[in-house]
Amino acid sequence: MTAALQGRVRRMASARMPTAHGDFDMHVFRDAEGAEHAALVRGDVAGREDVPVRIHSECLTGDVFGSCRCDCGEQLQSALRHVAASRCGVVIYLRGHEGRGIGLANKIRAYGLQQCGRDTVEANTDLGLPVDARSYAAAAAILHELGLRSVALITNNPDKLAAMADLGVHVQGRIASAATANRHNAQYLRTKREKLGHLPAPG
Repeated sequence: MTAALQGRVRRMASARMPTAHGDFDMHVFRDAEGAEHAALVRGDVAGREDVPVRIHSECLTGDVFGSCRCDCGEQLQSALRHVAASRCGVVIYLRGHEGRGIGLANKIRAYGLQQCGRDTVEANTDLGLPVDARSYAAAAAILHELGLRSVALITNNPDKLAAMADLGVHVQGRIASAATANRHNAQYLRTKREKLGHLPAPG
């Protein structure tokens, strides 16, 4: 971790958070833009190496409503299970990442185009929007504040691995994230592999 990350986020609150997967320590961080992000921490991660870490982008439709159009909710629950079983790890929930950073309304507009046959990349492009507008600077700063020395990212996204390394996070390895295909998200998962270069996932 680099000193440049210091001060990018501020810890606002902390408490024990019991979940269906076990107890976590939940910390809320606020970034310079005022967005609040959550870090669910299992065990003592300060000074540890090769810590399992999931950096999860906010997805109201998948995480809260259980949408079958994506695999976000499944990936979040799988990461919580993995970290709980490891007894040491972090799940960071980044706000403002809805629809890979385009916002909820634009995401639903893109869904409308996908119903007409466009894939997720084509739909964003048709709307004049970036394919992926996310920044992971807040996540890197949170990991710095938590004191991790190196991480094993729970992800299938090579761009996320590269972005975190560029931000000074020592990425020591990757843990594949769950992604189960169904009739609603099969094209979405295929597009992530073929157009966005996502790596193979179990499931």
